[in-house]
Amino acid sequence: MRVTGLRVVEIKNHSAITEFILVGLTNSPELQALLFWVFAFIYVTALAANFILIATISTFKKLHTPMYFFIYNLSLVNILSISVTTPRLLQSFLTHRKTISFYGCITQVFFIIWSLGSELLLLSFMAFDRYAAICHPLHYTIIMRKEVCIGMATTVWIAGMINSAVQIGLMLQLSFCNSNVINHFFCDIPPILDLACSDTSRNHFTTMVADVYGIGSCALTLTSYFFILRTIVRIRSIEGKKKAFSTCSSHLFVVSFYFSAIIYMYIRPSSVYSLDKDKFVSLLYLVVTPLLNPLIYSLRNKEVKEALKLLTGNLRLLPSS
Repeated sequence: MRVTGLRVVEIKNHSAITEFILVGLTNSPELQALLFWVFAFIYVTALAANFILIATISTFKKLHTPMYFFIYNLSLVNILSISVTTPRLLQSFLTHRKTISFYGCITQVFFIIWSLGSELLLLSFMAFDRYAAICHPLHYTIIMRKEVCIGMATTVWIAGMINSAVQIGLMLQLSFCNSNVINHFFCDIPPILDLACSDTSRNHFTTMVADVYGIGSCALTLTSYFFILRTIVRIRSIEGKKKAFSTCSSHLFVVSFYFSAIIYMYIRPSSVYSLDKDKFVSLLYLVVTPLLNPLIYSLRNKEVKEALKLLTGNLRLLPSS
């Protein structure tokens, strides 16, 4: 059996797609060459920034607190999310090869869902941590004790993995026998489901459940910040207000930026669908956010900046071989 433009295999008298074509960001060779260097710089910088932040938090006992424990996990999520899509994007820019195998595509979806789901819940727990620190400072060490923090981090990674495994398990049961062209720069659930030629009702249902999961994370974050802002308003001294707000300003900026992009992509009404905007917004939370997060938490945090100075100072003092 021959199907023009598709690579197929015979399975019980049905043709099954074995690879997808990712349209990408542009077809212009000149622009692809420029974008290669731009994204290569972003990728290397993001990896370096996140690994340095992880090393700094691991090295200095002063940073062994619940807030930095969550930032440590956030850096791990950032490394995962940017590494799932960017290397494949760089390869397409360099080789102009747009195809990706079926299982390569499914694997990419698995890790993207895992990283996004984990980051949503992690940011919510970070907001709760700031709520406990500002609204219940006298009981903070009891509320955010070591066992609770480890339990939260474990929940983040396991919940994200379960969500991803369910989505992928249902996706593997679908048949793809029509077009294999995905008008995106990575494998995402909505465009893949659009290509399926079998019933996708269960997939759409689990996607709706995942949306509820995302809405729940947003609700937890917003609730935490409602009580945080209410507590800050009640503080009488201006210096006290500034000190309280400074402890959560970095996280509030990250949450606002990340949640806005995720809500637009996955919890928006279908009437505002725009393919070009989708690609741009996807770049924000998959590529730009992993770069911004470590910079925000390091440049806007006095303790991290002091630790970074000590770390770089110690590295300079190391004897050269």
